[in-house]
Amino acid sequence: MARYTESVCRQCRREGTKLFLKGERCYTPKCAVDRRAYAPGQHGQSRKKVSEYGLQLREKQKVRRIYGVLEKQFRNYFKEANRLPGITGDNLLQLLEQRLDNVVFRLGFATSRVEGRQLVNHGHFLVNGKKVNIPSYQIQPGDVIEVKEKSKNSPRLKEIKEIAATQNTVAWLERDVESLSGKVVAAPKREDIDMPIEEHLIVELYSR
Repeated sequence: MARYTESVCRQCRREGTKLFLKGERCYTPKCAVDRRAYAPGQHGQSRKKVSEYGLQLREKQKVRRIYGVLEKQFRNYFKEANRLPGITGDNLLQLLEQRLDNVVFRLGFATSRVEGRQLVNHGHFLVNGKKVNIPSYQIQPGDVIEVKEKSKNSPRLKEIKEIAATQNTVAWLERDVESLSGKVVAAPKREDIDMPIEEHLIVELYSR
């Protein structure tokens, strides 16, 4: 399956909730979900009875779209989560939260996960002093993430720095906005994830 390249606002409308894929735009009246709160397409406004399988599938698609991962990647995350000790659904969300592109977003160094992935791909970030340009790189407690010195002067990162100064970060991360650096102080917990996710539906889907 290829990377989705069309309007990401259609994905939010399809899932019926904001997935915050467009960064700052999602918080304005221009948000597509606020303007047209129904699924895209000719039959988007028609009411359909959704089966149990349909609910499970939609939840899986929603989480995939939130974190920007492909179907094969997502299945591999689930296999790893199922292998780890503990609750499979919690393990799955923890693995997704520990992706480097998500951590960059959670630190406030990108306005969306999509932008975080792009900035990581372009090599703007160091992890423990070494350049990492793999968005799916798994961050661990104790890791230090920072913007490269040369990148700090880019116009976009200067804008992001100003935005980050007005926002809080999550409890499992520490951040220094002035130096554009952050540290993972603990593994993310289920209560740290603020998106409306029902992970038990995904576990049920893959357990069929």
